[in-house]
Amino acid sequence: MRLVVGLGNPGREYDGTRHNVGFDLIDRISRSLNASSFQARMEGLIAESGSGEGKVLLLKPQTFMNLSGRCVSKVLQFYKIDIGMMMVVCDDKDLPLGKLRIRASGSHGGNNGLRSIQDHIGPDYSRLKVGIGEPKRGDAVAHVLGRFSGSERTEMEKAMELGTMAVETWLAEGLTVCMNRFNAGPDKGSPGRS
Repeated sequence: MRLVVGLGNPGREYDGTRHNVGFDLIDRISRSLNASSFQARMEGLIAESGSGEGKVLLLKPQTFMNLSGRCVSKVLQFYKIDIGMMMVVCDDKDLPLGKLRIRASGSHGGNNGLRSIQDHIGPDYSRLKVGIGEPKRGDAVAHVLGRFSGSERTEMEKAMELGTMAVETWLAEGLTVCMNRFNAGPDKGSPGRS
């Protein structure tokens, strides 16, 4: 069984904000995998796809970003999922808009959702970060809780498509293939881009 966690904040006032990219991507993955409807369990919303060893759980913690680890650790323990079988999807204000970065482990990089998860289970879990662009005026909170402009939404739509492909690649072919295919280095673009 695999677990894919999307980070965000619950409530309509946060819909479409930069900080909710993880929720948005999980919703898209849910549709792509024909997952069940999300059900409220263990302080989160959980959907399921597949069965047996190929089963995938999709999780949107409802604890607010800075308490995400509480929900994630409960789900891991209840379903007896190994940390190596989990990927967390979140926004990253230090990455260029729309750029993906996939890592096997690492620091939280200032993301309070990742910080909370690491407080509960440590740093050794896979994560896919989606760039939301750096704050223009240095106000990080206003930036991450703000919404994308029209031109930015076009770029983010491409990132959501690539992010869905990246998670599906991780599920089917593993982390190394996923990182090799979707981590855009300084001399190459992301898949599907010129």
